[in-house]
Amino acid sequence: MKIDYCVGIDLGSTTTKAVVLDGERRILGRGITNSRSNYDVACKVALGEALINARFSLIDGRMEHDGVDAERRRELLTRFELAFREQQYRSQLAALRTSLHQHAERLAMGAATNAALERILGTMEQETGELYRVGASRKSDFFRDLAGSRYVELAEAIARDGGHAFDPLVGLFDKAILETENSTEAVGTFESHARKAMVQAGDPALQRAVTKVLSIELVQRLGVGTGYGRQRLPFPEKLIRSEILCHGLGAHAMFPGTRTVLDIGGQDTKAIQVDANGIVTSFQMNDRCAAGCGRYLGYIADEMNLGLHELGPMAGKSCRTVRINSTCTVFAGAELRERLSLGEKREDILAGLHRAIILRAMSLLARSGGIEDEFTFTGGVARNTEAVKALRLLVKENYGERKLNISPDSIYTGALGASLFAWREVSRQEAEPVEVPA
Repeated sequence: MKIDYCVGIDLGSTTTKAVVLDGERRILGRGITNSRSNYDVACKVALGEALINARFSLIDGRMEHDGVDAERRRELLTRFELAFREQQYRSQLAALRTSLHQHAERLAMGAATNAALERILGTMEQETGELYRVGASRKSDFFRDLAGSRYVELAEAIARDGGHAFDPLVGLFDKAILETENSTEAVGTFESHARKAMVQAGDPALQRAVTKVLSIELVQRLGVGTGYGRQRLPFPEKLIRSEILCHGLGAHAMFPGTRTVLDIGGQDTKAIQVDANGIVTSFQMNDRCAAGCGRYLGYIADEMNLGLHELGPMAGKSCRTVRINSTCTVFAGAELRERLSLGEKREDILAGLHRAIILRAMSLLARSGGIEDEFTFTGGVARNTEAVKALRLLVKENYGERKLNISPDSIYTGALGASLFAWREVSRQEAEPVEVPA
């Protein structure tokens, strides 16, 4: 059995997203990875993750076909996916170990460094099972983030014990992680991890479904690229679409009543007006810099030594909103430190920062034609609870009641639009008359 699919890839400044659609324009799978210096690899990894996600969906469908009830399917899929991700993490950890030792040897760092690396890596390997235990909490699903934070903690512990200097160990990691995350071989294949994971999950119904799905061939018909870095995507020029068009069409596909779209990504903010078919009628973008975008929040998170996902919940604890004068990434740290030195609370500063970002977005929306009902919020910042709260408040203040659409999968909106354009291109090619030689 084979399934045809088209893929849309959205290469953002922070993350690269992929969405896989089958011939019925149904979402088979979604994938996301950190954007890298090597955009070819970022696209391959994002597509690989989307195809893995597609296989998970097919396994669920197969178990449903076999009569497994919904609750049992959820339990089995959770166990299987965690076991799969554990195998994937172990594969990447093994690649990281090889790269670390190779760099240590190249730099002639000696036996003490190799011993310190083995202490760190041995501990990380022992902890892997607990990391992917059912119910376990992880700060990120990206290997760089998971492995990096734990590696640094263990390196600090070794340095405190006098076992090795801290800086050389971190320097080795910085070199090795680039090689590891830019290696598709380190991620491994679905088949190799799935076979181990289904045995680990240990359920006959799941094993039958996985075995059946492994026999399905997924065949790519076409791919379309978009995003901040789209000009460097490994796609022919005719298969590149603008972010504006893809976010407009993607938002319309997710919420057919959409008339206004706001996308706040890593480097830019887009205010888009679309018609009843998802066709863009007007738009506005921020110009010249990334002020008030996701990258700005990233700088603030770094300054506060917080994870990006922690900013919204902390801002939600605020009792008063501090007025922020600038959302410039260049001066983000300076203004933050100044506010803290004046005795302002971190949560109040963050509440002010979120409001300032949304105020910039409201200006773009006004210039694009205002906010029509329905209004859809897309991009990574749509996952930030405080940004959503500020947006709801300001929309109501300026435009009255509007239906605001936000999906947990809003970060994939651009990639979804690109995948829809890919199927449109397939249909166009199939409709072209075939020239018969005389």
